[in-house]
Amino acid sequence: MKEIYLIRHGETPGNEEKKYVGVTDEGLSDVGRSGLSLNNYPKADIIFSSPMKRCLETCALIYPKREVRVVEDLRETDFGEFEGKGFFELKDDPKYQEWLESGGTMPFPSGEGREEVRIRVMKAFNASLPFIKDGKTAAFIVHGGTIMTILSELFGGDFFDYQVGNGMGYSFVLSPDGTFSGLSSRSFAR
Repeated sequence: MKEIYLIRHGETPGNEEKKYVGVTDEGLSDVGRSGLSLNNYPKADIIFSSPMKRCLETCALIYPKREVRVVEDLRETDFGEFEGKGFFELKDDPKYQEWLESGGTMPFPSGEGREEVRIRVMKAFNASLPFIKDGKTAAFIVHGGTIMTILSELFGGDFFDYQVGNGMGYSFVLSPDGTFSGLSSRSFAR
């Protein structure tokens, strides 16, 4: 069996302002850094990360001096025209209203669609699994959208069922027969 942790990066300035932060490569905020230091993260034999600065900074804080395997396609969704904007900036935008009415299933204008992201993320996640040895643990330091994509694909349910706060995540196991089980949300609080 392989134990897997999906951990969302710490809080960024854009997260604090409730903005869509996808391709913007911002680092952690002071609040984000201090919030991570309050948690007790599990030991991991192998660490995977999105290439985004916020994820790499999170890795350095919770798994200091550890080798990190950067997986390009575990990055966050490209929010296109909504990037860097929040609800109050977008609420009167007809494109945003149309996207909301679709239940978030339409592609972001000039950005990625959920199916495009699903294919990219699941290919990257599945390609990472062989690097985890049986009986070992792996931590994936990624984004909220990446976590929602992986879990809705593996465990079913609605994409938005798996929303997770900054610095929090989920754990589950991969059995030798290739089945995933034991899904549990994790706050990692001390």
